[in-house]
Amino acid sequence: MRGTHRISLQNKRIRYDFEIKRNITVIRGDSATGKTALVDMIREHYENGTASAVELTCDKECTVLEGRTWAGQLSMMKDSIVFIDEGNEFVLSDDFASAIRNTDNYYVIVTREGIPSLPYSVEEIYGIRDSGKYGTLKRTYNEFYHLYPTIDNRHAVRPENVIAEDSNAGYQFLQDVCEKNGGMTCISAHGKSNIFSAVIRHLSEKVLVVADGAAFGSEMEKLMRVIKNYPNVTLYLPESFEWLILRSGVIEDSGLGEILKNPENYIESGDYFSWERYFTSQLIRITRDSYLRYAKRKLNPAYLQGKISDRILAVMHGIKFKR
Repeated sequence: MRGTHRISLQNKRIRYDFEIKRNITVIRGDSATGKTALVDMIREHYENGTASAVELTCDKECTVLEGRTWAGQLSMMKDSIVFIDEGNEFVLSDDFASAIRNTDNYYVIVTREGIPSLPYSVEEIYGIRDSGKYGTLKRTYNEFYHLYPTIDNRHAVRPENVIAEDSNAGYQFLQDVCEKNGGMTCISAHGKSNIFSAVIRHLSEKVLVVADGAAFGSEMEKLMRVIKNYPNVTLYLPESFEWLILRSGVIEDSGLGEILKNPENYIESGDYFSWERYFTSQLIRITRDSYLRYAKRKLNPAYLQGKISDRILAVMHGIKFKR
């Protein structure tokens, strides 16, 4: 499945109207916010159709996955939007993550906690906003590409140190930038699950955390609790380092502009578990026969050249590395 899909759902008491555009959407929130009511209405319509008291409009089949037989149910779900209510503990398992990895469904998961085994985006974490009898989804983390605290050109962030998600190309790029700008330190967290502990060790410093927003959703809640109390810690979450390169304009490709404008129309959920993987595959494809040939594990030194490096850094609006 690919593209944006609108779901309009109502009964005599309440109406929901929202759109989803990635393979995993997470709905968070406390009790009595309408999360379970949403899933119940999907289930009722699926089981009883027009005989139910629920009206559902969507261009894809909407269904519910639940219970101990979830794996068997999932094997029969194709090209569908699958809703999972909180309390279904299987969503936290590696077995579930493995089972949905190559499916062509979209998944809407209701949960009160992060799901570390799933690579879901900070862009697709929602709460339900209830205005009278009308319910819609409200993005939980809704800054543009999630700059925390808000970064603007009037008050640019000038970090003393940088924490990068892993030790791959993105880290290697940031490490070079730090060395060239006053000997700043660039620290590899060696995985998104380690970023929280890395931040805790550097709370007294002016730190910039850079990670792949396309798969960072499970880490957001605990990290935001820290950042709210320590304004010297800034979180920057582009889709991925590869996305930064593609956005920078250093790569020329006739179809790239439209892909970056509406990636959901090009990313097939059955082929790419997260958008980060899609952007990596595109960058590798486009640069395969050029001097900018890209490899994720070891960064091509061409990306460290002054003009190219500067154009990539320019995409990181409001962040100034030069002292």
